Amino acid sequence: MSDPTRPISSDPTLTSAGLTPPGQEMTDGERRAIEMVEAAETGGRKLGGWQRGLVTLVAVAWCLYQMYAAQVGNIDTLTLRATHLGFAFFLAYLVFPHRKTPGQPQTRVPWYDWILGIGATGTAAYLLAQYPQIANEQGGLLTNTDVWVGSGMIVLLLLAAWRTIGIAMPIVAGVFMLYALTGPKGLIRGDLGPQLQLHAGQTWPQVVGQLFANTEGIFGTAIGVSAQIVFLFVLFGAIFDKLGAGEWFMRVAQGVLGGFRGGAAKASILSSALNGVISGSAVSNVVTGGNITIGTMIRTGYSREKAGAIEVASSSNGQLMPPVMGAAAFIMAQNLNIEYRSLILAAAIPAFLCYGTLLVLAHIEALKLGLRGLPRNELPRVRQTLLSGWYYLIPLGYLIGTLTINPDATPERVALNTIFVMLIMMFVQEAVFAQRDGRGPARGLLDGGKKIIEAFEGGARSMIGIAIATAAAGIIVGIVTITGLGFGLADIVQLASDGVRNLMAFAGPQVATFASIVVVLVMAQLIALILGMGLPTTANYILMSALIVPIIAKIAGLDPSNPAQMLPVHMFVFYFGIMADSTPPVALAAFAAAAISGGNPVATGVQAFQYELRTALLAYMMFFNPQLLLIANGRLGGVTWTEAIPMILFAFIGLVAFSAATLRFLHRRTNPVQALLLLAAALILIIPTHVLWNLGALALIAAVYVWQKAGRRADPPAEPPAALA
Repeated sequence: MSDPTRPISSDPTLTSAGLTPPGQEMTDGERRAIEMVEAAETGGRKLGGWQRGLVTLVAVAWCLYQMYAAQVGNIDTLTLRATHLGFAFFLAYLVFPHRKTPGQPQTRVPWYDWILGIGATGTAAYLLAQYPQIANEQGGLLTNTDVWVGSGMIVLLLLAAWRTIGIAMPIVAGVFMLYALTGPKGLIRGDLGPQLQLHAGQTWPQVVGQLFANTEGIFGTAIGVSAQIVFLFVLFGAIFDKLGAGEWFMRVAQGVLGGFRGGAAKASILSSALNGVISGSAVSNVVTGGNITIGTMIRTGYSREKAGAIEVASSSNGQLMPPVMGAAAFIMAQNLNIEYRSLILAAAIPAFLCYGTLLVLAHIEALKLGLRGLPRNELPRVRQTLLSGWYYLIPLGYLIGTLTINPDATPERVALNTIFVMLIMMFVQEAVFAQRDGRGPARGLLDGGKKIIEAFEGGARSMIGIAIATAAAGIIVGIVTITGLGFGLADIVQLASDGVRNLMAFAGPQVATFASIVVVLVMAQLIALILGMGLPTTANYILMSALIVPIIAKIAGLDPSNPAQMLPVHMFVFYFGIMADSTPPVALAAFAAAAISGGNPVATGVQAFQYELRTALLAYMMFFNPQLLLIANGRLGGVTWTEAIPMILFAFIGLVAFSAATLRFLHRRTNPVQALLLLAAALILIIPTHVLWNLGALALIAAVYVWQKAGRRADPPAEPPAALA
């Protein structure tokens, strides 16, 4: 077996280890997939010479500053956030080109990007220097110079967002600012009527003051979480992967599940789940393991589109896996004002349900295609593989164990301590490998230092988009706050909800109320999916939590100050934001998987969306059955295991029935009546509150299974296996 820590490239933008097996050349598809990751998440420029050295220096300095801030723990809030954004500004303009041409990376920074980068960083530096005077001597009022600098920051932030996360966020933010300026007392005067005019209007200095010079706009909660917590967890993931843990996870997954029916797909799912523990990026997760898992799935009989779709679905769901869960989960904990450990404990059961159902779904696909497992002689030996990398579990065990057990440990402090542990492990591991290979421990220590620098640069590059996205989302949150837009939208949705309730009044008050809530949830689901086509998960969640979550809470009669009541709503929009990663036509994860598989990217995205439908059902289950989030008696953690286990089993059975219905296959191909019976059982189990209803749902599933078993046993596979590749 190969050395699991063998670097596959000297390019530190590739923070994952093991993209191409040793001794094999990277395929064109893999190169295109890596270029997608670079362009979308770490910057597409391939700089050389002193410019490359400067980027590395700034990236390492950013990492050291964030570690120092976590170590001392007393840096002023605005100082930390503005410095965080300043680093992100400078790197964004240096490594993210305005125009991205796949296969033709830029090798130098043009003069105008130097001006933009220095200018953007200068606006953050200006705020750091002037904020005490603005807050104390000026009473929060801005001078003309303050307004000009603040205007420059807003414009340069939107330009940086365009480069790093796409055009959607700048457009949405621009529309919100335009709305704030429109009104009888605003910069753009005029009365739009009661349906559109929900506020009096703001002047431009008022808008700049809201967004630039306080902690309710650009420097709000979202970028605060990015600066205080998210950076350290992203850096933890970069270092952990550079150690070689990512490839080790993949080999363990292949050894454990590869020999079962559809084992290649199941190994892909397990490895993506394990990678999701340390990575919050669906696209990076696809590229990290997809070059091995997708090819193996194709070779064992999956079509190129199905192989890519399974990788996309499993990688997208990686954002659901505690303890990292992407940047959005940290922001969610802040929004709910709960400890992060409470959130990850609540999110654990749905995450395992999601992956458990995906494993069953892969088994159903293998049955449809008549596939078998991989030959045992082609799989890693589980015991040998576990022994070769058991020590990777030390930092991961410390991180998860401390977060969940120690009530006094803060997430940022735990992440920092884990980073220190991994830095020591890196030097020890490389020294041992070098001694074993005859290069000497001194050379190993040098290699360890180089890997740490590469991990630091990779982590910093991965944070650019997150920092810019959270700052840009702060524009939208700030506008919602200053205009009261959320209340106006809530009133509009309330009218639609009341209309549905009145329409369904004949069925009784409970049914009418339930129908009105479902309509609002469907509207929220569609908004999250549409926004997700142009926004990353974090920005999508911030926007949905500011606009849609309060509306759902109002319609459902929830107490916004009660985290136990609000967590299911936040998780609902979070899950649909994640689904957007695999929703055509944008679906960057599907395009990356298709580049590796050689399949059609749109067909891959459509197939992945079909696989992801179970995630949609799970989101509704969590909303209507909060016990899946360990919520009972109006508080978090109020569920005993004797209460939780039956709920988990019913939810799992419902998700499996739903997957079988959407795939039109259980033991063999289902006819329309059987599919409808499975779908009915799944919908009944969304709210498994009554014993008779539960038993009825189980009876429907059992009836379909017996019906199929009683039919012809010699049915051919519903789809012929794909040609072996």
